[in-house]
Amino acid sequence: MSYMLPHLHSGWAVDQAILTEEKRVVVIRFGSDWDKTCMQTDEILYSIAEDVKNFAVVYLVDINAVPDFNDMYELYDPCTVMFFFRNKHIMIDLGTGNNNKVNWHINSRQEYIDIIETVFRGARKGRGLVVSPKDYSTKYRY
Repeated sequence: MSYMLPHLHSGWAVDQAILTEEKRVVVIRFGSDWDKTCMQTDEILYSIAEDVKNFAVVYLVDINAVPDFNDMYELYDPCTVMFFFRNKHIMIDLGTGNNNKVNWHINSRQEYIDIIETVFRGARKGRGLVVSPKDYSTKYRY
């Protein structure tokens, strides 16, 4: 489903997407279109894009075609989802220790909707770090 979501093909396009969106959260999936994890994440993001269109916009960036942000955002994982609001990177405490991004696949549509809504509500209040509605630390996975 990656072909259904808008792709950003240059560093300038990514910057413009982040800069020009004033009212909604910009959700960017950094990764490769051919990667299995990215394909699964794209399916979920495409399925929720219509539900979150009032407070979020979703873009895809191929980290091989647009390597400009690989070092800046430490994009070493096959698939990474990051959030921006009014030209500011919004960090989210997921309980994993890495507050910058979601770098694993989340299977649930509702979990992604909840995360994006939490980011939107916190960012609108001026918070740079929001707490996830669910703790994703491994201490609860026995």
